[in-house]
Parts: sequence; structure tokens; C-alpha cells
Amino acid sequence: MQQLGKQNSEGENGETLVKGSDCSSCHTVERQVVGPAYNAVAKSCAGQTDAVEKMDARIQEGGSGNWGDVAMTPHPDLTDAQRKEMMKWILSLKDTVAAQPPAETTLYAYTLKDGTTIKLDFPLFVEGKGPKVTKDVFRGYELYDSYCFRCHGQDATGGQLAPDLRHSLVAGMKQQEFLSVAMAGRKEKGMPGWAGFLSEKDVIQVYKYVKGRSLDLVPSGRPPSEQD
Repeated sequence: MQQLGKQNSEGENGETLVKGSDCSSCHTVERQVVGPAYNAVAKSCAGQTDAVEKMDARIQEGGSGNWGDVAMTPHPDLTDAQRKEMMKWILSLKDTVAAQPPAETTLYAYTLKDGTTIKLDFPLFVEGKGPKVTKDVFRGYELYDSYCFRCHGQDATGGQLAPDLRHSLVAGMKQQEFLSVAMAGRKEKGMPGWAGFLSEKDVIQVYKYVKGRSLDLVPSGRPPSEQD
């Protein structure tokens, strides 16, 4: 996991420090990813005399509670000066307008093997090209079989060290929860956090692939893709 250590220049500004750390895996300026948006943090801290002290402790020590149950990764290697610059930049974003959700979401209908129809908010296959999966789904397959298979099983078929992710999605795990667990990890169960190594886009691509596998629409093995 990428973290800024004491070897970094003390002269770097807060934005550079934040964007150069693993913070961007879980936060953005205008919208929630795993953790809250920076502008939401800044607005919540406005007028609080102890806001800086609380934020400083959370950055250094990690933890959860203020913004949900997903624990924030601790950053003990950041210096006092680095944390101060990062907080100064985050607090300056209190007037940034929150990102607006898309007005309408396109749904894609697929027929399962039992004859029922399911609708997804992303495409699994390239339109008009039969079983060929989209670039996102194929990239999710590549990422999964590079990093996730050791514990969760090759081609999302289930493993002995960690849960079968297909079953987790069938049981109701949504994209946001999948993203949160992947980024923050579950230390009590031996799962590492991938924040700072995989991006938000990477994890969502893995989710799309596993979703296709959980519906038995994407086959095991290397799925056919539009680049074939």
C-alpha cells in the first residue's frame, strides 16, 4: 500500500501530498467512494474548534465511526507537517459543490439459465457481439486472476482461504459494499486492504466480472472479449 513517508519533502503542498498517497483510493473531492468526499468532511468540520485535532488523529491512527463502519487506514508514517498541509487543503474545499448523480441510469436486461430476467446498471457483453464481454468485464477478469484468485479461487470459482465471491453477491452484496471491503480489507479475517494498489475503477471492474460469474452468464476461464 502506498503511503508517504518521512523521506518526502516537507515543502509539498497538501493537494500533492493527498493525491500522492493512498487517500485517493477511498476519497474524492466531490463524491463518496469508500470514505466521505473531502468537501463533505470540510463542511462538517466548519465551526468545530477541535476539528483539526480530530482529523489529525484519524489520519494518523485510522479507525471508523464518524462516517460509517468501514475503518480508515492509519498513516503513522506521515509527519506532523505533512498531515497539517493535507488537512489545510481538505478544509479549503468546504465550498466545493457536491457532484450530481446521473439523471438517468441505463439498465441492461439478461436472461438467466432458469429463464428469469435480471437487469443490471452496466453491460456485461458488447452489444451485437454475442458472448463477447465488455472491456470492463474482461479487465475485471484479468485483475481477479492476478490478485484475488489466491484466496477466492481461480476464475471466481471459490477458494479454501476466503469466501466464494459469487455467493457473496448472490446473497446481496452490492457494488458499494464490495468496493469498501476490497479497499479497507478485513484484518480480523486476514484480508488485506487494496487501497493504494488498486484504484476505484479497478475494483469496480473486478465487481462487474464477479457479478457476471455469480449470475452464471460469464463463463469460467478466459472469457471471449471484443479484442479477440
